[in-house]
Amino acid sequence: MSLSKGGAFGQFKWHFMIYIVLGAIIILTLLTDIFKTSQPGQIPQLVWLFGGILVLIAMITMLAKTISIHQAIEDNGQKLEKIDEAFAKIRAALGEINQNSRISEQAKAIACREADKHALREAVFDRFQQQDFEGTYKLIDEISRVDGYKELARQLRSDTDRYHHATDTERVSQVIAHIEKLLDNCEWVKASSQTERLIKAYPNSEESTAMRQRLIDKKQERKKILLNVWDDAVKRGATDRSLEILHELDQYLTPNEGLALQEAARSVFRNKLHSLGVQFSLAVSGKKWARAIEAGRQIMRDFPNSRMAEEIRGKMDTLKQKAWQQSE
Repeated sequence: MSLSKGGAFGQFKWHFMIYIVLGAIIILTLLTDIFKTSQPGQIPQLVWLFGGILVLIAMITMLAKTISIHQAIEDNGQKLEKIDEAFAKIRAALGEINQNSRISEQAKAIACREADKHALREAVFDRFQQQDFEGTYKLIDEISRVDGYKELARQLRSDTDRYHHATDTERVSQVIAHIEKLLDNCEWVKASSQTERLIKAYPNSEESTAMRQRLIDKKQERKKILLNVWDDAVKRGATDRSLEILHELDQYLTPNEGLALQEAARSVFRNKLHSLGVQFSLAVSGKKWARAIEAGRQIMRDFPNSRMAEEIRGKMDTLKQKAWQQSE
């Protein structure tokens, strides 16, 4: 504890002064005649003086304590206000985090539900296209029992009824409309499967057989779009965008087309690897170990056979240890 003015000694020094004065008065009374008067029973003026001084000292002490207590109350009040403000900020931040987390979870739930609905539509469509109407209606009944899927079940039942009571020509038109949606979404495998099933069910329909060429044309159309976008991204030096397009474009290219793009693709990969290498080096130089680990993991994932990835693998344990020490 401090012995300064704000410490324990500073708080009790007036008490010590009082004790000293009282002690001095007692000693003077016992050893000297300073307090004797000419008239018996009369209180000496010096005693009144000392008494007044003692009263004044006591009053000053009480006033000082009162001021000190008042100041302490004000200081504590200010501290409580600051603490309350800090808690308010923390509550606001936690509320925002909770809200963002809730929104994120809701978005994930919606995305999953939409994927489920799409899969269920495909399953029902496959059933009634195979003329299995009994199985189709049973599946729809099961879907209708799930919370949040009653409207979907109603739509599927309506589609099934329309297909069930349609003529062959109308059924072909309905299936073609469904295949067109698959083509617009670039779902080539499903579109191809539905097309072959349609041709098998209606081999004499010109509209059915024409869907094979329609599938080929749509794939070529998508490939041309991707090639143009790829060329533009490479010219602009948009490495990430180039890699994203290349990943999708790969499924459309013939071996010869792949060889023709090989050199440009290598350049893009080199640029990306160089960019990640710079990020990794800057993070290590700045002792930002978590960022270095993140960049290193991306290098090892996207360029596993590169020399840089091999070197980073050997340093990863050290980086993790430094990141752990930094977080303590």
